[in-house]
Amino acid sequence: MPRPSLSLFSLSSPTSHLSVHLFCPFFLVAASGYKQLISSAWEISNLLCNSGLETVDGVRGRRHLGGARIGIVAKPSAEFVAGILATWFSGGVAVPLALSYPETELLHVMNDAEISMVLSTEDHQQLMQSVAAKCAAQFSLIPSVHRISSHESVHDHPQIEEIALDKGDDPALIIYTSGTTGKPKGAVHTHKSITAQVQTLAEAWEYTSTDQFLNCSTVEFMPKFSVRGVWQRWRESYPPNGSKADDAITVFTGVPTIYSRLIQGYEAMDPDQQAASASAARQLRLTMSGSSALPLPVMQEWEAITGHRLLERYGMTEFVMAISNPLRGVRKAGTVGKPFPGVQVKIAEDPNENDTTGVGELCIRSPSMFKEYWKLPSANLFYIFKDVCNVTEDSFTDDGFFKTGDAGKIDEDGYYVILGRTSADIMKVGGYKLSALEIESALLEHPVVAECCVLGLPDKTYGEAVCAIIVPVEAAKRKQESSAISLEELCEWAKDKLAPYKLPTRLFLWESLPRNAMGKVNKKELKKVLADE
Repeated sequence: MPRPSLSLFSLSSPTSHLSVHLFCPFFLVAASGYKQLISSAWEISNLLCNSGLETVDGVRGRRHLGGARIGIVAKPSAEFVAGILATWFSGGVAVPLALSYPETELLHVMNDAEISMVLSTEDHQQLMQSVAAKCAAQFSLIPSVHRISSHESVHDHPQIEEIALDKGDDPALIIYTSGTTGKPKGAVHTHKSITAQVQTLAEAWEYTSTDQFLNCSTVEFMPKFSVRGVWQRWRESYPPNGSKADDAITVFTGVPTIYSRLIQGYEAMDPDQQAASASAARQLRLTMSGSSALPLPVMQEWEAITGHRLLERYGMTEFVMAISNPLRGVRKAGTVGKPFPGVQVKIAEDPNENDTTGVGELCIRSPSMFKEYWKLPSANLFYIFKDVCNVTEDSFTDDGFFKTGDAGKIDEDGYYVILGRTSADIMKVGGYKLSALEIESALLEHPVVAECCVLGLPDKTYGEAVCAIIVPVEAAKRKQESSAISLEELCEWAKDKLAPYKLPTRLFLWESLPRNAMGKVNKKELKKVLADE
């Protein structure tokens, strides 16, 4: 079977309202692989519907799981997509399980979501069978997405009309938050919220059926991120002779750490390979960055190499994407742009603080908002926002805006600036409210600094002290001893970039920063560790 190259489509027609493109670019499917994918999804659907799974209300309809939760664990592959679609075809709720989860975290999600069955590929069979048994869940392998004859149509399946129903506010997906500021919660998304996000992103970023994504965790299935593999795939797409491959990559999205590693890989190439790589990357239609703040040096270096100014945007598990720099227009460094059409954003300033900087908690109202946090009924209430939805009370304002927990402000051009998590990235030092992200961005410009984490530690005199954790360049590249930098040297260098009260007063040199599956550093945990030292 050829490389499973994927391009955008949705199963939408006058008789069908199920969108396959989930939270761009979660699921993207090539027309050439459409038949194989749908055929495999129906095969898995038959398996699910004949497994005697317990439904939410205990009532079983014809070919309907009645909201039973199905755990899906697989490396990025067509099989993973087929498992999600099969769950939806069968009236179930899909719960993706992260490959990076240790067994304890898998057990937490399995038990919390009350998963009835786990679908897994063979490479994870042993672990997932064990986990499923401990949770009294059934287990089944996901069959390979296979070829079917070219004359067979997806409409040969008698059940195809069953997905024509608009499932609206029915739960479709439970995605667990990354847990950077607390225990992971399951955000419940509906078929309606997924569809709303698809339509918004397709319009904002001009996705068409000619686009082909290369995403290291989802789309043209690269099972594991590889610096060499990404650059090679781009060179294959756009050879030096000026031609373009039929399956050429057009869109790439990644977290800042991925772009940092791609830049390091580029710098290690010989001149000829650099020229071919840069030329290929320049022909991509769009490169985007998300998940965490994009350091200015990374944006500048990437633009110098590829000619692309990274499009930075802002989203969360609870509403996916809400704010973005424009596809066409000024992409401002250090900002996440402006709200998508239909999305409302406001800054909720703390009334108890005498702060005139315009900094406050970012609050979002969006058609793609999640329905509720899973299994938190005591905190749920009803509120009106176009339709009636269940939500978690403490997470919403009285007028229906979701409180993100991120601090932000609006600049002079109406672009939103994210200053970090209110509980982890906003430091109060001697009466000043400081953004750890701003300080990190400045320190990352130092030639010795490969990675940086800034956080506030308790201080008797100033309330909090600015602490910097630095990963030196050599340690990041070769994990060998490298030229250390002292606190005095760092502050002397940074004094022209940062106000005196923003300079670090404590410095740690580490070989690496602990990151979760999303590439984020759990600062709350780091604070506990460092405060005890």
